[in-house]
Amino acid sequence: MPRLTARDGTELAYRESGEGGPLVCLAGGPMRDSAYLGDLGGLPAALRLISLDLRGTGASGTPADPAAYRCDHQVDDVEALREHLGLDRIDLLGHSAGANLAVLYAIRYPERVSRLVLVTPSTYAIGVTATAEKRREVVESRKGEPEHDQVSAALTRIAAGEGSDDDWEAIAPFTYGRWDAAARAHHEAGKGQQHPEAAAAFGAEGAYDPDANRAALSGFGAPVLLLAGELDLAAPPAVVAEYAGLLPKAQFVTQPGAGHFPWLDDPASFTATIAAFLS
Repeated sequence: MPRLTARDGTELAYRESGEGGPLVCLAGGPMRDSAYLGDLGGLPAALRLISLDLRGTGASGTPADPAAYRCDHQVDDVEALREHLGLDRIDLLGHSAGANLAVLYAIRYPERVSRLVLVTPSTYAIGVTATAEKRREVVESRKGEPEHDQVSAALTRIAAGEGSDDDWEAIAPFTYGRWDAAARAHHEAGKGQQHPEAAAAFGAEGAYDPDANRAALSGFGAPVLLLAGELDLAAPPAVVAEYAGLLPKAQFVTQPGAGHFPWLDDPASFTATIAAFLS
């Protein structure tokens, strides 16, 4: 894998495939090996996909100071990658928790972002909450599915502050558009792809200033695509739509039948939406 050195000396690795215009991708988790992104449904057929392994994940090195895992501290890793690639401006994609990092980068380096893509984004950076009620709406929309009762009961305990590790595992089927063999395999692989210490530090106190971030985004001039999965329990469409309302040049799209990983549920629809936005 290609490598670069971050400003604090940490060695970073990234995956690269495709021959089109470059798209820098930031993984979620938080702090999950970018391998779970795969080829994002086949995007390398149209784009040059560049997926960064965040520090401490995948093939990237571990920083000397664990505080360096905090989301805002990793913004300059993205800038180091841009400089390493020799690009004046980048198209930037953030998935899930990676959207927080993508947005903080766009706020700190707005002149370096041509277009921003936020896929089923986490909203901690801007202080929008995925409430239990909004998650419940998604669960009830899937009432006819075999996992419904299991997910519903687990969500009730989680919302009451009584959720166990088993409950969080129980809701996993509704983070996918369909709980088939591919989804199960993707979920199982994810259990070995996250760095626990880094994940705990990613959103530590001080990582985000939601009021300041919302103010900055209100004047952000680049086009932004926010893509939600119709059936996503983790980032319900209503929450992503609220996020889109904060941005002056936002395009909001809901992918039908998709969960938190929409490129798995309908690769053709996902890649067509992304490629059209970036064309």
